[in-house]
Amino acid sequence: MKIGHGFDVHAFDRDRPLIIGGVTIPDHAGLAGHSDADVLSHAVADALLGAAGLGDLGSNFPPSEEWRGASSIDILRAVRRQLQDAGYEIANIDSTVVAETPRMTSFKEGMSSNISEALGLTRDQVSVKATTADGLGYTGRSEGIAAHAVVLIRRLG
Repeated sequence: MKIGHGFDVHAFDRDRPLIIGGVTIPDHAGLAGHSDADVLSHAVADALLGAAGLGDLGSNFPPSEEWRGASSIDILRAVRRQLQDAGYEIANIDSTVVAETPRMTSFKEGMSSNISEALGLTRDQVSVKATTADGLGYTGRSEGIAAHAVVLIRRLG
């Protein structure tokens, strides 16, 4: 068994849609980034890559034309293949989105479902939680959104 931790943060960008965990959240500024800037999917991908010793998100999916505007759910699918090729399977994922706004409550189930589907997992293997920063720091000042993920993987065979 191996544990990985991932973290990602992006600033708001009013000219983009807000996508978190593969869910498009209406009526809110999006996030700045090279791909779709999905902080939750990025944190999960980084945690999985790190747990397997496969580098990090930036080295596997660099800011190149190939990944410009890419769906982070597609990035998770690619990470799933990398893990399988390296001989690992995912045991579980626990994640937290940190945002003052928008409130995530009504979107968490869809996020969990999207991540589960992309990684070939059951819904009970993926936890998506949300919290605020109680007005503290860059997330508390509503300058952007952050996400953390902890994963457990195991070697096959």
